[in-house]
Amino acid sequence: MDLDVFVSAHRAEWDRLDALLRRQRRLNGAEADELVALYQRTATHLSLIQSSAPDPQLTGRLSQLVARARSAVTGTRRASWRDVARFLGQGFPAAVYRSRHWWVPTALISTAIAIVLGWWIGTHPDVQSTIAAPSQLRELTRPGGEYETYYSSHPAASFAAQVWTNNARAAAMCLVLGVFLGLPVLWILFENMLNLAVGFGLMSSAGRLDTFLGLVLPHGLLELTAVFVAAGTGLRLGWTLIDPGPRSRRTALAEEGRAAVAMAIGLALVLFVSGAIEGFVTPSGLPTWARIGIGVAAELAFLAYVFVLGGRAARAGETGDLEEAERSALVPTAA
Repeated sequence: MDLDVFVSAHRAEWDRLDALLRRQRRLNGAEADELVALYQRTATHLSLIQSSAPDPQLTGRLSQLVARARSAVTGTRRASWRDVARFLGQGFPAAVYRSRHWWVPTALISTAIAIVLGWWIGTHPDVQSTIAAPSQLRELTRPGGEYETYYSSHPAASFAAQVWTNNARAAAMCLVLGVFLGLPVLWILFENMLNLAVGFGLMSSAGRLDTFLGLVLPHGLLELTAVFVAAGTGLRLGWTLIDPGPRSRRTALAEEGRAAVAMAIGLALVLFVSGAIEGFVTPSGLPTWARIGIGVAAELAFLAYVFVLGGRAARAGETGDLEEAERSALVPTAA
């Protein structure tokens, strides 16, 4: 494309669109129709320039012009409780459901790795000696030791808030760092599984595996599921860079990136629930079966939320992305 010729041919249309947008009075019917037509043509011009002859200054000018025109055509819109209800009832569970082919295998493989590592640590005293001195290991695993007192070492409310913040940060990192081909996500996931395996192995070697599971399962089921969902979504985002499918790489990354950001908000709410369980239920005086029962109930509720509500929304066409009217206009591209 000869950019100078293209600009000369369409400058008058852009100037006319700009003039219509600057009108102080209300547009009449003919002017409104003209504005819509010019907006559509300018959006097409912008896409052509971006794909064929990107010029930062011209692209910036046309991007602002298209954004202003789009606002004038569609009208400004504020977030409402309807948006919150749609997000929680359709968008978030559908996005988690659509990512199930990534996070379910991630969960199964990660859990298997944690179990194998835990068994290896628990059955090899020489490995345990590299973790800490024997006296320190005894202090960690004895009745009333550090593994048990950890969950009651701070007031429940502040402990729950701290746990929620840390877990939400880890989930957000998995989602955001997925753009780097998913490699940082694998490392974050491995660190989480290694920490779990160390506790599993040390407590099992001390004959206190039942105590360990009674402390971890109430909050850990939901917490780890949220981490697996974040990790799987991050890996999916990284794979989008490698194989965007029929979409352009920019379009695919934008769509999956927006869904990932929405996923981070939803998972923060899920982790808030698991943090509350960890802060108030795990260290409580409830029987072990009751604490684990609460954790299992929370996990089953989340899975039903995803696979029933989310599955229904996904089959109806929900993707977890912005509504169509809120997305940028796209020009069809050849497959």
